Amino acid sequence: MIHDTPITEDELHAYVDGELPPERREAVDAWLTAHPDDAARVHQWRAMSDMLHAKYDSVADEPIPARLRLDRLDQRPRQWAYMAVAATLAAFVIGGGTGYALRGTTAQPSTIASFTGDALEAHRLYVVDVRHPVEIAASERAHLQQWLTNRCGWQVRAPELDAQGLKLVGGRLLPGPTGPASFFMYENAAGERFTIYASRASNETTNMRYATRDKDGAMYWADKGVGYVVAGPVDKQKLTQVARLVFDQTDQAAQKL
Repeated sequence: MIHDTPITEDELHAYVDGELPPERREAVDAWLTAHPDDAARVHQWRAMSDMLHAKYDSVADEPIPARLRLDRLDQRPRQWAYMAVAATLAAFVIGGGTGYALRGTTAQPSTIASFTGDALEAHRLYVVDVRHPVEIAASERAHLQQWLTNRCGWQVRAPELDAQGLKLVGGRLLPGPTGPASFFMYENAAGERFTIYASRASNETTNMRYATRDKDGAMYWADKGVGYVVAGPVDKQKLTQVARLVFDQTDQAAQKL
């Protein structure tokens, strides 16, 4: 019988994305009729996909920004990237401290805007992807952390954010302002996605700063020479809570080095 034909998870994702070959659609339809649990998963994926496309279709088809291309990992940073301060600041609303101040001085606004801009571009580019939002899935967490640690040059750990209802989706390696950047993605039960972008920063430590761009918000700070950006929906209170958890756990990881 058709509904006894094994259906893979990749085929279910392709079914949701409209990329399944026509000759397999009938088999998948029959499978879903006979397997209500898989049908419920497909319904949830489709709802999440609709939500993400409604929010991010304006950027989903844009080419990958030059600053996020992996071929930049072995290149020296271009000076012009730090000279477009006026344009960058026009795209972001940089707020003051969040009441969770870190040690040290405050970074210059140009540094914050440039770093946060890279992180928000990465966030907007990858959260819309339903099938391939990350390079390495959460099921390979230990490998992902070790790989990013080796490439980035500092202790990289994916924080535990269950207290905020966020589960790790996975992560990837990205280019940062002066070298590699680690990138983790998390998701809550409502399908909202949050990301953590980290790379070497020119400032040892800074206070937390809040930034917004369109419907996305971000919390930026630097500690021990590494800059961090937690990005997600525009909700300063929520982002601050997530950022506090991330800071506490990354600080503890750094102390173990």
